[in-house]
Amino acid sequence: MRNLLIFITKYNAFFLFLIFEISSLLIYIKYNSFQKATFINSTNKVTGTLFTQVSQLNDYLSLKEVNDSLARENAYLRGLLKSSSYVDTIEKHQVKDTVYKQQYSYIVAKVINNSTNRRSNYITINRGSKEGITKDMGVICGAGVVGQVIDVSEHLAIVQSVLHKNTRFSAMLVNNKEIGSFIWGTDLDPTKGLLIDIQNNAQPKLGEMVVTSGYSLFPTGIPFGKITNLHAKGGGLLLNVEVALAVDFSKLQYVYVVNNKFAQEQAGLEAVQNKNE
Repeated sequence: MRNLLIFITKYNAFFLFLIFEISSLLIYIKYNSFQKATFINSTNKVTGTLFTQVSQLNDYLSLKEVNDSLARENAYLRGLLKSSSYVDTIEKHQVKDTVYKQQYSYIVAKVINNSTNRRSNYITINRGSKEGITKDMGVICGAGVVGQVIDVSEHLAIVQSVLHKNTRFSAMLVNNKEIGSFIWGTDLDPTKGLLIDIQNNAQPKLGEMVVTSGYSLFPTGIPFGKITNLHAKGGGLLLNVEVALAVDFSKLQYVYVVNNKFAQEQAGLEAVQNKNE
């Protein structure tokens, strides 16, 4: 306290000047309408700028919560799509009663690790068995097919990316429903894949969409990408179709794990059939 008093006493002339200066400015502004209006406008402008910057900072800090909320909403809406349902049809006395029942539901997850520059690429997501994820579930994003779950812990899961040497999914041409197999290819290009063993008479077209067939882990119609080139195989009866991938794997943030409610039942029946053969 003593030091403060000494400081004020030492610089008392400066503080008196400051007080008189501020007082004169306040009197000048108060009793002159033009200066008063200018001061108020300037003050409002500065205050508005500060409020805008604070608001933008708050918006930026809340982006994670907004993204999480949007991803959950998208997962819910995907579950309402017609492609996520199956038709339970009963025919009796020529009366057809058709009811859509849900076959696919979706679990939203955030990508926490991802590789794109290897021959075998994997993605780590922040959801695991605690949230209902199991091995062999399909994984998609808003743009298209992402991959397949291959390992699960309580809170995490590993996804074998489409960008993997062992990728093979059932796929089809969107126009005539011709079925083939989708693979990544051999040139390590994270933007391209191949639809192989398509019949030549299917007449695929450049720019045509290649989508899931519904024979594998995914609902029908999830994009792999668009045709960019056609390659005839030996004999000319089959085609390998080059596909520009719909998903930009370098920018993956959120994905949806596909829960097919009939997957275990189907796998069990097919395993018994294969064993009998």
